[in-house]
Amino acid sequence: MRHFPISAPSTTGDKRDSGCPHVHFVGAGPGDPELLTLRALGLIGAADVVIHDRLVTQEILDLTRPDALLIDVGKTGFGPSWDQGDINDLLVRHGAEARVVRLKTGDPAVFGRLDEEVAALDGAGVAYDVTPGITAASAAVAGLGLSLTQRGRNAGLRIVTGHDAKGFAEQDWRDLARPGAVAAIYMGKRAARFLTGRLMMHGAAADTPVSVVENVSRADERIISSDLIGLADALADVNGPAVLLLGIAPRTGISAALREAL
Repeated sequence: MRHFPISAPSTTGDKRDSGCPHVHFVGAGPGDPELLTLRALGLIGAADVVIHDRLVTQEILDLTRPDALLIDVGKTGFGPSWDQGDINDLLVRHGAEARVVRLKTGDPAVFGRLDEEVAALDGAGVAYDVTPGITAASAAVAGLGLSLTQRGRNAGLRIVTGHDAKGFAEQDWRDLARPGAVAAIYMGKRAARFLTGRLMMHGAAADTPVSVVENVSRADERIISSDLIGLADALADVNGPAVLLLGIAPRTGISAALREAL
């Protein structure tokens, strides 16, 4: 994917860039810097301190000031991770004396532990605001040229996580297993066999389509077509971040070939 130069818009007179100590929670989107909002771009370029997730791309980090302090507080599913309490302490300490951007992949309010960090700032009396971002599910289905909702198929959408702080996450499996149900599953790679087993136990068909979108919106984005029974095998060589779109199959035929050629 070719990127065009972008520069931060002026934020003169904007209370969000007053120079006063403040924490801005900013959604970095799925990875492509062109999918940042204008507000996000301005805040990133003005920040004194950027406390960012592991999956924020280097192209977006390159939009920070040369003298900004960048702190990687990445978390790894079932692996080494920053303690949430330590992240909270960082936000409180730097937020009391500098313009801080807490840069979260996707949207801060979607599996971003936003409430915990906001509570820490509230408790310390540190000012903050939230700038939303494009979440992975929206960008993933856009890459497919499809919709998350479709008249006659699904009147609702579930956004779920494959695992939480306690391990593999339990869901309303009966609802997710209904014919026509659509769900965007985050952090589902390691939970693939668990997800398949739970869904099929509750009536999901083995041939339920699943689209796997790896490295959503990035130059190395990859789309893998699978069915539910083959999901774990389809994910075997997926190493990058991926969102699983349960109930959605990629486009096939001439339309997809033309879109790829463009």
